[in-house]
Amino acid sequence: MSSPNYTPPVSQLLTYGAVYQYDFKKSPHYIEKFGLTKEHIPELIRMVGDEELHDADAESLEVWGPIHAWRSLGELRAETAIQPLISVIHKLPDHDFFIDELPHVLAQIGPAAIPALRDYLANPDYNASARSSAVDSLEVMATQHPEVRDECVSILTERFAYSDPESQILNSFIVFSLVELKAVEAASEIEAAFAGDRINKDWCDNWELVQVELGLKEPKKKLKNPDGIATLFEKISEKRSQTQITSGFGSPKTQQKSGNKKKKKRK
Repeated sequence: MSSPNYTPPVSQLLTYGAVYQYDFKKSPHYIEKFGLTKEHIPELIRMVGDEELHDADAESLEVWGPIHAWRSLGELRAETAIQPLISVIHKLPDHDFFIDELPHVLAQIGPAAIPALRDYLANPDYNASARSSAVDSLEVMATQHPEVRDECVSILTERFAYSDPESQILNSFIVFSLVELKAVEAASEIEAAFAGDRINKDWCDNWELVQVELGLKEPKKKLKNPDGIATLFEKISEKRSQTQITSGFGSPKTQQKSGNKKKKKRK
């Protein structure tokens, strides 16, 4: 369908088909297989945002093209792709592959993505579910690039001080990421957010458990949530999957296809 608009080797991604298991930490799969170089970055960026491909039949080979393209951009450490990738977040609210993989793609590209993630996180034009992708991305960035961990924690923590219609839910996402990062230094800000009713209690209602997970206190015999923070992650993941942002591009069939491979938000 769109293959005439792309040239080799990028066009080969449209016939490569399904690749469910992709390890972002292993050798550069796409670079090695297709001989992709930095000169192919503009075409790969265009493929990521190609509405015709996102609207392709769920059983087609072409529908996988954008997935292969953003993985390739990660392997190429394509800093010019940072803004185009982030701009797609609110257009693909139901594309589980994109939601799951974007943080890892940006972490592959590197800390150069941090300023754009900070700006997206601060933009009230996007709802909490969209901006949670920036939260996840900063978390993964901090994990994979320890030298910028403190910067990422600071960006996440400072959001507690801001208020917009989606801030309570967004703050809940931020609490989960700070716990994952064992950000003990953010404990006072997290506590203040709970005390100031700046955390959505339907999403995250257990300051006691957060303290336990941060190693700040011993668990009581009977916690409100005895299974720990992991069950809260599962709860917020389920809520997120029910949240709609905008009617972005991507056919229902395409969204269903990615939904069939939906992974847990946290591992």
